[in-house]
Amino acid sequence: MVFETISFDHLQAWAQVATFAPLHGVCERHIILHVQRGFDRFEAQMEKIQGAYSQLLKKFPSSNVIMRRYLLSDIANQAPILRAQLQREGNEQGALSMIGQPPLDGTKLALWIYMAEGIEVSASENLTITFHNGYRHYWSTNWQSTTGGSNTQTREILEGYEAQLRHADLNLADNCLRTWLFIRDVDTNYKGMVEARCNNFTMQRLTPDTHYIASTGIGGQPITTQSRVQMDAYAAQGLQPEQQRYLYAPTHLNPTYQYGVTFERGTAIQYGDRRHLLISGTASINNKGEVIHLGDVRAQAARMLENIETLLLEGGASLDDVAQAIIYLRDVADYDLVNQYLAERLPKMPFVITLAPVCRPAWLIEMECIAIIPTTDARYNNF
Repeated sequence: MVFETISFDHLQAWAQVATFAPLHGVCERHIILHVQRGFDRFEAQMEKIQGAYSQLLKKFPSSNVIMRRYLLSDIANQAPILRAQLQREGNEQGALSMIGQPPLDGTKLALWIYMAEGIEVSASENLTITFHNGYRHYWSTNWQSTTGGSNTQTREILEGYEAQLRHADLNLADNCLRTWLFIRDVDTNYKGMVEARCNNFTMQRLTPDTHYIASTGIGGQPITTQSRVQMDAYAAQGLQPEQQRYLYAPTHLNPTYQYGVTFERGTAIQYGDRRHLLISGTASINNKGEVIHLGDVRAQAARMLENIETLLLEGGASLDDVAQAIIYLRDVADYDLVNQYLAERLPKMPFVITLAPVCRPAWLIEMECIAIIPTTDARYNNF
């Protein structure tokens, strides 16, 4: 992995870039794009981010954008402005995700970009399909419902997504690798989401005796004000069952079903030339399912990283292999301490810290990440 910081001084923006570039095969990049803090209106900050994004496309002209997620400080007002700007630009590269999770550096937006070279792409606004070496990858974004409470909305979202998978001859149990569930007022609406997901998963052959799906369930404001839940998802076709391995870290973490939720701590996907590690939202928890270091955000951040590092090690990776991370904080007042701590511990890792309460109030911080490591396994096609 090669890490670099690219500054766009004239735009007051900068990008953290992680590049996985084997000698042969697909080159992957994860980018976190930031705008410098100032007193600009949203439109001005958005134009700076978009200008930097355009410069990145010129810098990496052979790359196809697969997915973009905009993290917005006031999504109800900002999403229509951003959509109008994107339509004016006419740039439809990559599935587009938007969520209300304010960047805690004091800016109004940040952007996570996933792009790759040497891979065919078919993209629309909310679905990107990539084709290469017998694999198809489906990045699907902004699933919402406006009916009823969080339970009903989650059920409708999952049923809609499953219909999309069936249209491509896929199904949730065999093909979905990762979900992100953003819940408005997570302290109130998380329970309904969890119950609906559990019921749906049981019908889809996902149980404690089979497996679940790597996931983050976190606070966030959906695009539509009537929506209590919004979902992004990633699925793949062409993987053999043994190419997927689930990560447990039993010395540090317990199975999630033991405290009533249904997701995997992490998933490792083996290809002929690399391994992807999708690490779910992970907090300061022990292997009994208990929150530890109550009230101490720095201690919780340290345990969170220890848990993630243990998951990565189980998959043959380390924190040095993390290509991107999103950190979620409950309290804006903890930002400076956490930002300094993470910058010292992980100086190269592209990350963004957002305001997004975790599913238990006692958890002050959570982190998700994606890691990539080079491997050789002749049983499988390269990525």
